[in-house]
Amino acid sequence: MADTVVVITGASAGIGAALAELLAREGARVALVARNAEPLAAVAKRCGPQAMTIVADATIRADVRRVVSEVLARFGRIDVWVNNVGQGITRMPSELTDDDIDDMIRVNVKSALYGMQEVLPHFRERGAGQVVNISSMLGRIPYVPFRAAYTGAKHFLNALNASFRAEVQKSHPGIQFTLVSPGVVRTEFGVRALHGGPDSRALPDSQSPEEVAAVIVEAIRSRQPDVYTRAGVRAQVVKYYEANGEDPATRA
Repeated sequence: MADTVVVITGASAGIGAALAELLAREGARVALVARNAEPLAAVAKRCGPQAMTIVADATIRADVRRVVSEVLARFGRIDVWVNNVGQGITRMPSELTDDDIDDMIRVNVKSALYGMQEVLPHFRERGAGQVVNISSMLGRIPYVPFRAAYTGAKHFLNALNASFRAEVQKSHPGIQFTLVSPGVVRTEFGVRALHGGPDSRALPDSQSPEEVAAVIVEAIRSRQPDVYTRAGVRAQVVKYYEANGEDPATRA
């Protein structure tokens, strides 16, 4: 990871912060992006002098474009772009409103779309690069009804990741789009969901942000296209779709 330039959105807490600190320890130069300056600065301090911070909103295209420009001005290139912004929701599908759907798409889909589109010209110019999209097991299996809108947004993100890969690699095979699918992670994700919700840190079978970050670092090293953060969960996805009479090869 020495001298690898990595941009991480949603870097002020949780998975993003843990990933930034791990990458910095391994010698990467990290650009940390989030809306709130104070917690972002605290993460950067733990990362050391090779970290830069950019206060920006990943759901605003102009902000994302500015992030690309500022990172290139500081480091001269971008090697990896991690789309890590996301938000959950606690509302049953029969109760969802237009605003609920719009919020889920804006935060979980558009933030990643803007990142992929705005960094892609730089990657094409270099003929190399990697986008890492942080999805969810709910983007694989819709097993939590009150997260229906979040689940749908993550399915959308998964489709975008695969479609970008298919389009771009026809002409630029050195550009990779990697999808990472964590399960429950011990962060404030649950309590910060729209309309509140159960605290993810109190749920069973969870992972720490540091465990997930370690998997992401390995995915950057290996450039794998599709990664689960826990052993054995791919088999659960296969079993789910087989039980529902669908071809798991298209889902897992």
